[in-house]
Amino acid sequence: MDKIEYRTLNDRAYDRIKDGLMAATFRPGQVLVIRNLAETYGVSTTPVREALQRLVAERLLVLLPNRSIAVPELEAAKYAEILRIRCELEGLAAELAAPRIGAAERHALDGIAAEIDAALLAHDHAAYRRLNQAFHFALYQEAGSPRLLQLIQDLWGQTGPYMNELFGEPAYEPRANEGHRAILAALAKGDPAGARAGVVADLTVAAGYLVPHLEALEALEPA
Repeated sequence: MDKIEYRTLNDRAYDRIKDGLMAATFRPGQVLVIRNLAETYGVSTTPVREALQRLVAERLLVLLPNRSIAVPELEAAKYAEILRIRCELEGLAAELAAPRIGAAERHALDGIAAEIDAALLAHDHAAYRRLNQAFHFALYQEAGSPRLLQLIQDLWGQTGPYMNELFGEPAYEPRANEGHRAILAALAKGDPAGARAGVVADLTVAAGYLVPHLEALEALEPA
């Protein structure tokens, strides 16, 4: 993990921790130790503490009764609620991006999709999560809507830790790249509605496996 440069340490610490949430670097329920994070990023504890407090205020992290700061626990209902919002916002981003994307951008996205195929073949789920995020945000970046992109990033920050459980149902793995291929097909045809539908399908198929898995985990928790 790269060290944070000395300039704008508070914002850089915030960005790195939020990126970690989006990328499933942190697990649901994980307590974040300020000193450990400071050592990882090569900074003092102050910018890390302030970044964590900011993320608590934004509800990406939670403050525990003992004053520790942690990643929220898994909640199937919460994930399902955020999913509905993500489908609308990410679908809109894909729809806006479709007419703006040229051959070079489509080629880059196709390359990421090929890497996803290789990661799935190797059962490398960490690589899948990284590449999946890269695919989606390369697409959404082309929407030309920075405020929409910010909203999507915030929602990914809330749901990213859940992605550690995405392959809890093995049947998902063979389908994990279907949505990306559908998006690419729509982009090749210059079909904004098809790009939106591909994103929604990608998110919905994943949730169809993830939500029942989360519910099963919740059922195992002691009352």
